[in-house]
Parts: sequence; C-alpha cells; structure tokens
Amino acid sequence: MLLQQRVARLLAISPERLQRILLIGVPIIGGMLSQSLINLVDAAMVGRLGDVALAGVGVGSYASFIVVSAVMGLSSGVQALVARRSGELQKSSGSQKSSGNPQGQLAEPLLSGLLLALLCGLPLTLLFYFGAPFFIPLFNKSDDVAAIAIPYFEWRTLAATFIGMNFVFRGFWSGIGDSKTYLKVLLFMHLANVVLSYLLIFGLPSLGIYGYGAVGSGMGTAASMVLGTLVYFWLTFKRHLNHPISLPNRNTILSVARLAIPNSTQQVLFALGTSVMFWIIGQIGTQEQAVGHILINLALLLILPAVGLGIASSSLVGQALGRGDKQDAYQWGWEVVRVAALIMAVVGMPLWLFPQQILLLFTPDIHLIELGTWPLRISGFAIALEVTAMVLTQALLGAGASKQVMKINLIMQWAVLLPLAYFVGPFAGAGLTGVWILQGVQRVSLSLVYGVIWRSRHWADIRI
Repeated sequence: MLLQQRVARLLAISPERLQRILLIGVPIIGGMLSQSLINLVDAAMVGRLGDVALAGVGVGSYASFIVVSAVMGLSSGVQALVARRSGELQKSSGSQKSSGNPQGQLAEPLLSGLLLALLCGLPLTLLFYFGAPFFIPLFNKSDDVAAIAIPYFEWRTLAATFIGMNFVFRGFWSGIGDSKTYLKVLLFMHLANVVLSYLLIFGLPSLGIYGYGAVGSGMGTAASMVLGTLVYFWLTFKRHLNHPISLPNRNTILSVARLAIPNSTQQVLFALGTSVMFWIIGQIGTQEQAVGHILINLALLLILPAVGLGIASSSLVGQALGRGDKQDAYQWGWEVVRVAALIMAVVGMPLWLFPQQILLLFTPDIHLIELGTWPLRISGFAIALEVTAMVLTQALLGAGASKQVMKINLIMQWAVLLPLAYFVGPFAGAGLTGVWILQGVQRVSLSLVYGVIWRSRHWADIRI
C-alpha cells in the first residue's frame, strides 16, 4: 500500500485512480502473459516429438493467428459500447433518474457481438478449413511439415466461432470494469488446454490409449476454447445477467460491427505485415532472420503490460464519456500512459543492460547473439517511449475512433515502416541493426502522432 502511494505521487496520480487502473489492467496483463506461457508449454510438449512436429505446429499456429485476427475487433467494439453505456448508467444512477432495465442495456452489445461472432466465424471456418491444403504451403513448402500443419490448422480453425465469442466476452467484462472474471475463465481455459493437449498428444499408453501426436495439440486447444465459451455463457447469463433479456436491435448490431470491422481489418493486416517483416529480414540473411524471429517474439511478449493497460484505458475512457465527463476521459488517457511508461521502463532496462545474457536463453550461437545484441538494446531503450501509441490506440478505440486508428496504423506500417525497412536493410545494407533503429524511430513517431490526436480531444465528440 505504501509502495502504491509512492508510485502514485511519482506519477502525479491520486492513489484511488492508480488503484482503479491496476484493478482493471493487471488481470488483463495476467491473462495475456499466461497465454504466452501456455504457448511455451505447448511448444515444449510438441518439441519432444522432433523438429518437424515443432515446425508444423509453428506454421499452423501462425496461420491460425491470421484467422483469429479477423474476429479480434469484436472485443474492442463490444467493450467500447458496454463501457459507454456503463458510464451512462452510473450518471443516471447518481442523478436518481430512471434507467429502465440496466442489465438489458449492457447485454445488448454483448448479444450483438455474439451474433456477429457466429455470422463471421462460420464463413471463416468453412473458408480456411477447406482452403487449408492451399493456404498452409504458402508458409512452408515441406511436405512433412505440411502433413502436420494442415490438420493442426484445421482443428484450430474449427474453433474460430468460439474464439470470436471469447473475445466478445472479454470485451463485455472489461467494459464493465470486471476484468478479474475474464482472467479466471482464461486461466481455466489454459489449464484445460494443457491437460487436454497432453492427453491428445501423448495419450495414456499404459491404459492402451494412444495420442494423435502433434495434431493433438490443435485438438486440445480447440476443445479448451469450446469449454471456455461455455463457462463464459454460464457466468454471464446465469450469474450476472440473470433477468429476462431481449434480443439486440438492429442499431446496436450495426454499432458493434462499425466499431469492430476497422479494428479487425487492422489486426489482420498487422499479422500479414509481421510476416512481411520476417521476409524482409530474411533478404538480409538467414542468420539475421533466425535472430529476428527471437527479437520479434520477445518484443511481442514484453509489450503485453502496455497493451493490457491500454485495454484498461479503453474501459475507463468509455465510462467517463458515458457519464458526459470529457475532461475525466482525457485525464484517464494520460494517466494510464504514465503508469505504462514507468512499467515499460523497468521492463526494458534488462534489455539494454544485459542483452547478451537474455539472448543466450534462446540460442547458444555466439554469432547470432552478436547480431541481436544492439537490436535488443534498441528495443530496451525505445520500449518506454512507444507506450503512448500502445495505450492511446486502445483509449481511442474506447472513444469509438476505430476508423482513425486503423488508418494511422496501416499507413505507418504499410506505407512507412515496411518500404523503408526493405530500403534500409536489404537494399542499403544497414543490416538488422539498421532495420531495428528504423522500427524504433517509427514507433516513437507513432506515439507522437497519437499524443497530438489525444490532445486535440476531437475523439470526445464521437457518438457510438
């Protein structure tokens, strides 16, 4: 408690507001970190089957990420609408006005998101399930790898609708400020994933039950998504929304779709852009691509605290706008940025102090460690300066500015970063370090852009 008060004074935030940020953000961060940990556990289990099995699951997992990206926007769409309505209900309650059926008002965006998850998930499942034999070889042309990657990807694709629904429920619980429930269900899913995947990979030979090898990992992950969705339904409709609820109206469905589509589009193109960056690094050299894979995945892991706090800011901003308090919404954005910057400065410090020791955890190759040392130092230095973009991106989504966020991010990635990365790296010969310097400059510039947009306050007048 004393530490929290000292941190609050350091960041010029009241202890109550800091606690509010952490209450929403920490469970979300915990859920994201647990997902990364489970990915490592899955890799460790499959890795016992050999490098071909590990490569096949790796290809299938990355391909699945592109499919998942198509429904990720449903979370931010539902969260923005639920947070806004939650704030409106707080305002009407404070002024002792009648609010009708408050549970029904909060349930409408949730039901709209679930309906959209069904409408989007089923076509995605059919498209990618039957297209897997043509889609997967784009990532790896090895027949042995494809023999594992295709059925693994097919099983993961069968759960696309349930994954979409999971994102919708995350948006609902985050929107009302109860991210602890989201964390509990997510941890349950992860535990189920480990148990089911182990049984389906290895079986129980002592009982005469044999597993399905690496493909069993995809089967276990899909089954855990279904189980998690069922638990979400029970918790949400039996324990929280326990009054009669009517179906959502057309306007609410369209509002969720309007908020979700730009973000889903951005997520899909971000996933594709990441693969293009891998390709660009590969044009520099095979060793650079190998260490680049480590660096990118390490960076994606380390930014999770900032992304989690950004999702918290989305709820806080949306609730404040729902109450009609634009100044409070503006203040929440900057306060979350300050909290995230402090955390990421601490997280980034080991990267530029001990880069070689960190890289040694991933590879014993001295030459690869030398190639990655300065890029990792650059990441450690820049990571605290990048948080403004990470947090305010989510805050603007909470305000309903999803189209603006999509345009800015896509322009900065596809029109600026990727073309310049190709020019600086393979063409000009600046190598991996040159690409990483460029990437750091681009992300800091993106933070400046979002800072200017947030200061303009035009987002506060968006109606959703």
